[in-house]
Amino acid sequence: MAAIDPDTSVGSIVTERPSRSKALDALGIDYCCGGNQTLRDACKTGGLDLADVVGRIERHDEGGGEPRPDWAELDLVGMVDHIEATHHVFIREALPRLGELVAKVVATHAGRHPELYDVRSDFETLGADLGPHLLKEENVLFPICRELAAATGPTLFHCGSVGNPIRVMGMEHDSVGQLLRRLRSLTDNYTIPGDACNSYRALYAGLIELEDDLHLHIHKENNLLFQMALAREAELASD
Repeated sequence: MAAIDPDTSVGSIVTERPSRSKALDALGIDYCCGGNQTLRDACKTGGLDLADVVGRIERHDEGGGEPRPDWAELDLVGMVDHIEATHHVFIREALPRLGELVAKVVATHAGRHPELYDVRSDFETLGADLGPHLLKEENVLFPICRELAAATGPTLFHCGSVGNPIRVMGMEHDSVGQLLRRLRSLTDNYTIPGDACNSYRALYAGLIELEDDLHLHIHKENNLLFQMALAREAELASD
């Protein structure tokens, strides 16, 4: 297995082997919104020892984990279809289910665990942000991506360049990332309290699952889809 190149972007490191995201998450390295930074720069920013981080990732690889996934080879339209069919469907299923669990757990346990009020507030904000975000992707960005893929020359859009909706999506991804970090902090990294009931445990497990999916979702968009769309627009403009 090839050694980890510290001058490779952290986004590329995860694309090559998505299970590495667990190792990076444990180290506090952002591979989603910060996926364009090199591993060397990410370690410098986080005050981490580069050799130690590289060693952890390589040891993780030795322990197994899935190889380069099929989605890493998708073209522009394939990536759009994959994100919509996989991550958008997951979010729309997960949010109502988790919303019911949040309400139940707050009603039962918030008296002893008042941080749950903030968990509920931030979860509701996350849901309120994600709903319109998915619609903007499906109704604006994704159709533009499909049009770019089919175009044979420079294409004009109602929003100008594809870079404009990409910029908006990127800012909204940053906001989602902040909410996910806050939820993790409020729950002490989703530590289950001793008096937790099954609903409490299911809530935290579900929030972890949502976080994992959103991290991968944002990674695919920030570090793959957006770059393909911008490159395709530039290619058409140069013809």
